[in-house]
Amino acid sequence: MKQAFFLDRDGVVNVEVDYLCEPERVEIIPGVPAALRKIHEMGYLAIVVTNQSGVARGMYAESDVMAVHRRIQQLLAEEGTAVDAFYYCPHHRDFTGECSCRKPAPGMLLQAAREWEIDLRRSVMVGDRLSDIEAGRAAGCCRTYLVRTGYGKEVLKKCDVGALPVADDLAAAVNDWFTGQQPKYEATTR
Repeated sequence: MKQAFFLDRDGVVNVEVDYLCEPERVEIIPGVPAALRKIHEMGYLAIVVTNQSGVARGMYAESDVMAVHRRIQQLLAEEGTAVDAFYYCPHHRDFTGECSCRKPAPGMLLQAAREWEIDLRRSVMVGDRLSDIEAGRAAGCCRTYLVRTGYGKEVLKKCDVGALPVADDLAAAVNDWFTGQQPKYEATTR
């Protein structure tokens, strides 16, 4: 079974732009390429899981979401790295009804785990909203990080996050994880 870092997109990988649908507006957050290289060097997958309610709202098409993902990959390739896969939820309960993929539901993480043979108990979720953290926990990730990039600073001002691990950005979360802070994992046999 593989291990993964599940990453929210806007505010974690790229600079937050509300309802980002124009590839030319994509800007990678400093430190992300190095963090992705570290994730891969350590044998983890890097998988983006992103809510894209702009599709449900009629603000842009799914083809626009995919164009943004292609631009992210292009910019990352220029830095010698990549995201392994992108999963997105085009729904919003007010426009399309309930679904199992919109975070805080764990659907995207569970789908990725099935398709990539990922052990969620050995995987990490990084996001800038509590819905990201809740999705990671619901999926069974052993660690979740809230980052201060994107909406993270606002979340920290408004909410008491208790003992939730908080990192300045993705690079800091990755560094924390790989400096021995992760919980021990023992495989069990049946």
